Amino acid sequence: MMNGMGWGGLWFGSLFWLVILGLVVWAVISIAKKNSEQYQSGGISGKESALDILKKRYAGGEITKEEFEQMKRDLQ
Repeated sequence: MMNGMGWGGLWFGSLFWLVILGLVVWAVISIAKKNSEQYQSGGISGKESALDILKKRYAGGEITKEEFEQMKRDLQ
């Protein structure tokens, strides 16, 4: 009789391991999703500063030198 456990113990043990397996799968998916979102958004270290964005806008001709200088002073 399976070391005295019976069918009830077998079902409980199987259910226990299924729950553990489900938690592991959930954790792996959650971590992968979080890493994927950080990668797509540039991640924490990949964020551009406001000054970097301002420099790109000036280099691209979106703003004039005067606007650049004023916005740069505002940021500092």
